[in-house]
Amino acid sequence: MDFNFHMPVQVISGEHAVRDHAEVLHPLGKRCVIVTGGNSAQKSGALDDVIAALEQEGISHQVFSEIGANPLVSTCDRAGAMAREFGADFLIGIGGGSPMDAAKAAAIFAANPKLSGEEIYDYTPEKGNAPLPVVLVGTTAGTGSEVSAVSVLTRDSDGRKKSISGPWCFARVAFADPRYTYTLPYDVTVSTALDALCHTVEGMLNPNIGDVIRPFGRRALELIGPALVRMNEERTLPDAAERERLYYGSLYAGVVLAACGSAFPHPMGYVLTENYGIPHGRACAVFLPALVKYAKRSAPEVVREILGTLGMTFTKFKTMVDTLAAVELHMDTKEAHRYAARWVGLKNFKNVPGGYDERRAYGLLVRLFVR
Repeated sequence: MDFNFHMPVQVISGEHAVRDHAEVLHPLGKRCVIVTGGNSAQKSGALDDVIAALEQEGISHQVFSEIGANPLVSTCDRAGAMAREFGADFLIGIGGGSPMDAAKAAAIFAANPKLSGEEIYDYTPEKGNAPLPVVLVGTTAGTGSEVSAVSVLTRDSDGRKKSISGPWCFARVAFADPRYTYTLPYDVTVSTALDALCHTVEGMLNPNIGDVIRPFGRRALELIGPALVRMNEERTLPDAAERERLYYGSLYAGVVLAACGSAFPHPMGYVLTENYGIPHGRACAVFLPALVKYAKRSAPEVVREILGTLGMTFTKFKTMVDTLAAVELHMDTKEAHRYAARWVGLKNFKNVPGGYDERRAYGLLVRLFVR
């Protein structure tokens, strides 16, 4: 038996979790910077709830609202500088994966004034100061950033996405209130649900998955799968009950991601986001059927478990994912070679049953996109 497990985030779930448990913020300090972007934090009601909770606890705050999709390292650096200048004791990230990941990075910058820009990719607490505590409030049902030790940032130097990770990237507290996802439009709901599906399937296929984590994966599939099937068939938004299942499914998937990491769909998906503007969840899902098909060779029992939990044949699974991802693009062989060169020795490929490499990744790009 393998009972290794580490997930240090205090998760507080349920409707009005922020309002009803504001007291957990009090020990974190007297000054806080809220990191967010766009209008989802405002539209969902999450920002108002967080500000009310801070005021209830007598905590001063400022808002950094400049986080965009696929956050730049430089933007996170500026958020950290604001927090440092304000004398913040902790940060709160509100939003989807981008603001939550940005808050993790900003917490590192805030505590390390000598750290600049892309130096963050080499950061460890042993090389500097520990990050400020981070509280996360999710407004999408997909990334699982609330419970993962990963922050995906975009490099200013070349526009490429690259993650930072380590135990120091775990949040101190995560407020999990599915109500904040109710205002998401259909396309975002689908893309983020596909992201959670990718986290689950990629993690469950990791040869090193532990016995404790596998049930989290099955539960994620039970919660996410039926909603994806229905949305694919009906093309309508979820009701409140389905929103709740999707959100908690994304947290189960996030625990799987935190424990197992991702396989090749994620780094391959990054190039579709960077170069073709495909939203992250859909970009990763494009490659998910290929992963499941490839895994049949070395891990057929795991594939049967995944498809059995979803109640699908592989053909039905592939058709559903391909339809929901709906990515239409073309690249030439030079582009495919250039992307594949980035993946030499990539650690994500080691998470694939039987192993994977850049040669196979190139072949997959050609099969999918070269005409």
